[in-house]
Amino acid sequence: MSQKRPKISSRAALLFQGGIGVVGLVAILLFGIPVQNGGMSLSVAVFWGLVGSVATYAVITTLTRIPGLLSDSMEAQLEKLYRFACDYSWPILVTLSVFAGVGEELLFRGAIQGWLAQHFHEAVAIIAASVLFGLVHYLSFTYFMLATGLGLVLGAAYAYTDSLVLVMVWHGVYDMIALYCLRRFPHLFGVQNG
Repeated sequence: MSQKRPKISSRAALLFQGGIGVVGLVAILLFGIPVQNGGMSLSVAVFWGLVGSVATYAVITTLTRIPGLLSDSMEAQLEKLYRFACDYSWPILVTLSVFAGVGEELLFRGAIQGWLAQHFHEAVAIIAASVLFGLVHYLSFTYFMLATGLGLVLGAAYAYTDSLVLVMVWHGVYDMIALYCLRRFPHLFGVQNG
């Protein structure tokens, strides 16, 4: 049985996700945006990033399982995400998750939230960066709301802890958990794997 090719090649997916981090880093350097990373030690940041990712996954999974809370379009979005996860090998999915955690947090928390916090109230910076984060992840209005909510949590965590590493770990590990569980246990999310 031959394996079908993904809609987006592994190389293109990795370049795109890595490119987001490059854009974030260039913006930080170009605009002299101060990146906060002095709030805690590396080991403490990694620990709380892991805790945050597991807790966030548990909350989001619980919310998606409450009947009537989220729209029916969520099942269609999970079906698309399942197909995406099945298109790539585990090493590619792990690398994409790491790139997403590092790259997207460099861009959305480090560059965008950091720049906005220099010019506006910190709450405005967190909300604006989170809405942009949600828009970039737009698959449906429901998915946009979940991604914006995750952005708010990550933005608040960054503002509170002054640790970009913490939110990078949180985001990357969350993506790994979500992709693993969806690919390994699709039936739990109403996805038919056939």
